Amino acid sequence: MRAASELDVKGRRVLVRADLNVPLDGETITDDGRIRASVPTIKDLAARGARVIVCAHLGRPKGSPNAKYSLRPVAARLGELLAAEGVAGEVAFAADVVGESARSTVDGLADGQVALLENLRFEPGEESKDDAERGAFAAKLAALAELYVGDGFGAVHRKHASVYDVPKILPHAAGGLVLAEVEVLRRLTVEPARPYAVVLGGAKVSDKLGVIANLLAKVDRLLVGGGMAYTFLAAQGHEVGGSILQKDQLDQVRGFIDEAAKRGVELVLPVDVLAATEFAADAPHKVVDATAIPADREGLDIGPRTRELFAAKLAGAGTVFWNGPMGVFEFDAFAGGTRAVAEALVASDAFTVVGGGDVVAAVRTLGFPEDGFSHISTGGGASLEYLEGKTLPGLAALED
Repeated sequence: MRAASELDVKGRRVLVRADLNVPLDGETITDDGRIRASVPTIKDLAARGARVIVCAHLGRPKGSPNAKYSLRPVAARLGELLAAEGVAGEVAFAADVVGESARSTVDGLADGQVALLENLRFEPGEESKDDAERGAFAAKLAALAELYVGDGFGAVHRKHASVYDVPKILPHAAGGLVLAEVEVLRRLTVEPARPYAVVLGGAKVSDKLGVIANLLAKVDRLLVGGGMAYTFLAAQGHEVGGSILQKDQLDQVRGFIDEAAKRGVELVLPVDVLAATEFAADAPHKVVDATAIPADREGLDIGPRTRELFAAKLAGAGTVFWNGPMGVFEFDAFAGGTRAVAEALVASDAFTVVGGGDVVAAVRTLGFPEDGFSHISTGGGASLEYLEGKTLPGLAALED
């Protein structure tokens, strides 16, 4: 992939596909991590005299305008962050994507200025499965610019107009964020430093079937926590009470357990859990053996012995990839397991990568500094699909 830094951008209109899909509470951004991650590429282009047109999506408005999903608050925050980096002027905001407001906003840009278009997903053509409809929208979007920079790694697994079709129309390059993410993921898949440990959590095994299957051929140690651990425990014949359980995945998980044993991969499951009477922040709970969860309780976090076990298994690793929290970290009483894994990674000398929206939100919510890890991925589903070995449409388009 050609790097955006190689493009001659002075005086030219450059469309940057960014990932600005941040959580909002009304119009308040509760985690601006993805905006901050997009700043370096936008700053570099503006500093070199480009007229920067940023496009992105937010949420799932399903192809029609919805004030709840407007990018207007994001434009304000992006402007603040760019100003702090020395980029002069406010970020101009277009009230539509390819309409009159977008065209006039772009026409009003001077060299070194930045604009943000309204939510791409307000346009049905952005996500359309129909190639012609998607292509027609891509043509309108491409008409706003002369060059294209793909820098929204969190969307590169989607065959969407702004990700896949526009770079087929315009001269294109990859932004610094995409290049950094790809380099990190290659380090996880091509000759990683060993021992190579992967920590998987989150609610459902079904969300990670492909990545587990692919990683079993690459890793030395697989640690499983979170809600998905209870399906693994049930697959071994243990009682999991009212814990989250995907019964339709039991055979699949038994296959994973057998495959891990066959390949010599150390599979590490919880040995104790915090079992609560209900799913609530203030629910009464107690520590129980993971193999004997009472029928009237549900596991909401890994227990203290498991935290020590997981920390010990991570201590000597050369590479660690972590996706998914260990418990319901949003509730203080059940955040200890996730905190313990984060502490183990921060203390480690390994190459440590944290990926996936929930676990990234968790480490930030729990107050861990980003520089405590080798890399915090913005990728989410894109990272997992890369680790599954899938071809990502947005990366393929940038490689052409």
